[in-house]
Amino acid sequence: MPFANTEAMNAHLIEISKAVAAGAHVILVMVGAGWHGSQALCVPKNLTIVTLPPYAPELNPVENIWAYLRANCLAISVFDTYDDIVARCCNAWNFFANDPERVRSISDREYAREVNQ
Repeated sequence: MPFANTEAMNAHLIEISKAVAAGAHVILVMVGAGWHGSQALCVPKNLTIVTLPPYAPELNPVENIWAYLRANCLAISVFDTYDDIVARCCNAWNFFANDPERVRSISDREYAREVNQ
């Protein structure tokens, strides 16, 4: 999606909803971004949104990922163009994502592991 807004979030929720097994219900944990809690958000019936409290990085592993990328791949950088920014961020993300052990070590949380019944 070219923008992070309510329209994009609604499209994303529809796609998540389609992936939910018949008869199942998903609890989707999100941060407090404006488009996550918009009054115009259309939440499918098989999803429930739970919003994390603000300033709680221990509950949101992605905050640790951003910190790692800033410290190890994007620190002390000057970019000449928007395309340079995008390319550098994509390279940083791919560097991180291609190291499953690093991903696990930074983002694993006991409380967020899959629950099977």
